Amino acid sequence: MEQIIELAGVSKKYRIYGHPGDRLKELATLNRRRFHQEYWALRDLSLSIRRGETFCVIGENGSGKSTLLQLIAGILQPTSGELRVHGRVTALLELGSGFNPEFTGRENVHLNGAILGFAAGDIERKLESILEFAEIGSYVDQPVRTYSSGMIVRLAFAVAVHLDPDILIVDEALAVGDICFRQRCMRKIHELRSRGVTIVYVTHDISDVKALGHRTLWLDRGRAVEIGDSAQVAHNYLAALVKKDADRMGGGQDIPAAKPAVYHEPREVITSPLAGARRHGDGRAEVLGIRITDEGGRPVEAVRTPARLVVRVSARAKDRLKLPLVGFLMRTGQGVDFAGTNTTREDVPIPPMRPGQIVTVDFRIRLPELAPARFTFTPAISDGTLLDFRLADLVEDAAALEVLPGPAPVRGYLHIPCAAAARPAVTLPRAE
Repeated sequence: MEQIIELAGVSKKYRIYGHPGDRLKELATLNRRRFHQEYWALRDLSLSIRRGETFCVIGENGSGKSTLLQLIAGILQPTSGELRVHGRVTALLELGSGFNPEFTGRENVHLNGAILGFAAGDIERKLESILEFAEIGSYVDQPVRTYSSGMIVRLAFAVAVHLDPDILIVDEALAVGDICFRQRCMRKIHELRSRGVTIVYVTHDISDVKALGHRTLWLDRGRAVEIGDSAQVAHNYLAALVKKDADRMGGGQDIPAAKPAVYHEPREVITSPLAGARRHGDGRAEVLGIRITDEGGRPVEAVRTPARLVVRVSARAKDRLKLPLVGFLMRTGQGVDFAGTNTTREDVPIPPMRPGQIVTVDFRIRLPELAPARFTFTPAISDGTLLDFRLADLVEDAAALEVLPGPAPVRGYLHIPCAAAARPAVTLPRAE
């Protein structure tokens, strides 16, 4: 498949001055003395993005995500390395970037189109659909400096997606918009994907990464940690964040004792095939298995909802656990976290565990009416509290459940339990 964006050993360096006057001092010495520090926002980054691919970029603040997008958009030039972009780029970067605040919305649409090489007549033909999508009303003829942040995002996104881009770059600007507009934007992004537009998308929303991305780049302090399948990279990134947070919080040490409870050896230990599954954690305990059953204990692989089920998880301690916490995540087929719970959340404390001890937990759940879909279950065991814990073992998508169509269609993802009542229709007397 054709490569539309190519980076080979790309690095970007900034000069950081401690005081405004330091730049002048440096110039006065003809750069013989240095009054700045060097900050490398990107270091030796090599990657290629295929035409029609949705490529996501994740990483903590300051990892170089925005710098990468600005390089691809042509706003910045690399300090070293080679960057090639083949095609027309439209970018939704910093709020209001590319807009003249003194121009009206209409004038800015024409300005952006002209910069991208569109004739005035071409822009005029697209103007109605742009303004209809943006929904900013009469403000279109007001200066952009009078717009709210949400209105700027509406207009900027509408312009970016309606000017026939080969490459669309989005840098978290959609987080500013309201939920209805954001959903409309996501539908438009899916439409562009189906038309073969290449999308480079920076976000902190991991569910978007799993739902949209073909591949994902994880950046950390300007360097590529991992490039690959979006679900795999997102899982590894989240695991690293959990570990970092646990280390920062002290690793669950010196935490209060669990509520008094009697420890029972499990009557049944679930051991399910987990070889090859993606696992995360420090290894102080291990998930042995997970099984989904009906209330009678019969294994279930497919179900019609609503339904009552038991999610049974077994785990074994390899080290001493002061506050064992067992739980699971329920995910959609697109890898989006749908629901989840754990023993602490359900107020079922587990006594401290010694190495070799095994605990089995039954989670009795009631699924509401769900739209037909495939769900996976990710079990985990940790040590600590809900706010201060160390992840010992998490097994990605260790079990699956197919939700079958029910007697009535479900609109959206699920049917919310509801009791409805209506009063008989009445005719109001006419006013004299």
